[in-house]
Amino acid sequence: MTEDPAASTAPARAAYHHGDLRAQLIAAVRELVETHGPDGFSVAEAARRAGVSSAAPYKHFKDRPAILRGVVSEAMDRLRAAMEAGAASYPAGSIEAVAAVGRAYVSFARAEPGVFRLVFGLTEGHETAPDLQSKGERCFGVVVRAAAACLGLPPENSDVQARAYMLWSFVHGHSFLTIDKKSNVASDRIDDWFYLLTVSGAILGLPIRR
Repeated sequence: MTEDPAASTAPARAAYHHGDLRAQLIAAVRELVETHGPDGFSVAEAARRAGVSSAAPYKHFKDRPAILRGVVSEAMDRLRAAMEAGAASYPAGSIEAVAAVGRAYVSFARAEPGVFRLVFGLTEGHETAPDLQSKGERCFGVVVRAAAACLGLPPENSDVQARAYMLWSFVHGHSFLTIDKKSNVASDRIDDWFYLLTVSGAILGLPIRR
């Protein structure tokens, strides 16, 4: 007996449209942002890449800015997860665990420079985006916890908070210098791991084991 192609594909299509469309659209927009920038893509092109009609995105997003917010929200979740995985790859309380959080941050920027820029462009003025502000705080919380464990102090300690901010600002700046390809500056020639260990040790006042 010959199988009816329509019958075999209908359930998959239904699952795709109802369960995966939002994720597929976000993935499509991520690709377009990397290629054309956040202002250089159309919703219609994103829909085409996702294999749906040009009207379909508006079942999940109010408008184009809402789609970009969805991309940023998803990116911040992935960034936090990568930072947490970096910290977990070394013993808790070690300087390497702190440096690994930074390495995950820089690696994300290198892999997705367009989305990385979008995250920090779109989340400026967090007072209008409490959901993104909360996600940003959770990302920073990864740095705080790693620093606190290294210093043997509680995360809410003011010194831990200050040093965690210093760590974040150094790594954030290094990330942008890296993706902007400033070949005439030293950051383009310094090994990431050496940089991250050195900065982490200096800010936390701990010796570096090389």
